[in-house]
Amino acid sequence: MDSGEIVYAVVEEVIGKTGSRGGITQVKVKFQGTVERTLVRNVKGPVRKGDILALLESEREARRLR
Repeated sequence: MDSGEIVYAVVEEVIGKTGSRGGITQVKVKFQGTVERTLVRNVKGPVRKGDILALLESEREARRLR
């Protein structure tokens, strides 16, 4: 997974809302294709289980909600 390519991931689980006003949603995503890996990411805007996200950066993982 090179940092210059777009990677697609499917939302497996919506973990919760975060941010000072609740405008960010923390989700668990699973990469599409040959890579069997999951990440926790922060998403701005409406998102639900089953949505496909285009990740410009696929190495960083978000910190968990407390």
